[in-house]
Amino acid sequence: MKVKQISVFLENKKGRLYDVSALLAKESINIRALNIAETDDFGVLRMVVDRPVEALSALKNGGFVANTTDIVAVEIDDTPGGLSKVLKVLSDADINVEYMYGFIEKRSNNAIMVFRFESPEKAISVISGTGIKVINETEVKDL
Repeated sequence: MKVKQISVFLENKKGRLYDVSALLAKESINIRALNIAETDDFGVLRMVVDRPVEALSALKNGGFVANTTDIVAVEIDDTPGGLSKVLKVLSDADINVEYMYGFIEKRSNNAIMVFRFESPEKAISVISGTGIKVINETEVKDL
């Protein structure tokens, strides 16, 4: 139950985020979650979108350097300690989190955390065995 994330490498200059969002809007691609990591010269825009194959194609055709990465999306209680519960499961199973970001879903009172792991299959197996809900690609589209 991995989800495709789009990573876009951008020059750190005015208007580049607009260019990406305008291109995706033109293609009717909806951004479900995003995160930006930056340095002085460039940034990495990470996004979960409703149509990742089409988004990657549109971005590459638009001249952007982009690729896909498998991530794991997990539904957690949007309460104090909700994230801690998932992180404890991962820590106990000796699974390292490379990076993560979150967003609130509209259909319930829960949050979605997006994780990047060295071994997503192992993480999915461990998380699923605890009753914590792992979100699949179809569910991301429906958020």
